[in-house]
Amino acid sequence: MKLAKTDFTILASNCNGSFMYHDMGLPYLTPMVNLSMRMDDFVTMLENLRWYMNQDIVEIKENRKYPSGLLGGDITINFVHYNTFKEGVEKWEDRKRRINWDNLFIVGTEKDGCNYEILKRFESLPYENKVVFTHVAYPEFPSAYYMKGFETKEELGVLTNYKDGFWRRRYLDDFDYVTFLNNGMKKNEDRIFDRKHE
Repeated sequence: MKLAKTDFTILASNCNGSFMYHDMGLPYLTPMVNLSMRMDDFVTMLENLRWYMNQDIVEIKENRKYPSGLLGGDITINFVHYNTFKEGVEKWEDRKRRINWDNLFIVGTEKDGCNYEILKRFESLPYENKVVFTHVAYPEFPSAYYMKGFETKEELGVLTNYKDGFWRRRYLDDFDYVTFLNNGMKKNEDRIFDRKHE
């Protein structure tokens, strides 16, 4: 009910973006649904996004855990929640046409091959509204949002998992993504970063 607009495109490296759309009961205005990619591939794609969105996805024939393909010859996309490569590509192509290029929100995660150099590249991406969830604080990166609970791990865990405790709350719910989608990161930093990089 607090959402002020619904015509945004969320580009996320994994299912976090899909859950945001689902929780708000909105159609997917993004091809990044029910799939995952390594953070280095995600950042590479975002560095030349329009070019990659005009490239084909070629199936990776080797035996893999999920149907997978190469976008533009070098970006691996894992269609995690699809039964076949064909189904995943069809959904990708259909939803790709829905992208609102004037209202992009970028959501990264410090896992799946992410390291400090990739975080630096993410910070340099030319998008006003971007956030990367991290397992420790990085005050030097304005777009980094520290998620508590993974400090002893090498990387961030699965944010759509529920936390231990009385209330059924996911790690993802620690981030005020409605405020983020309404106003972006910088305009509402005090509200979104309620922990201020503890």
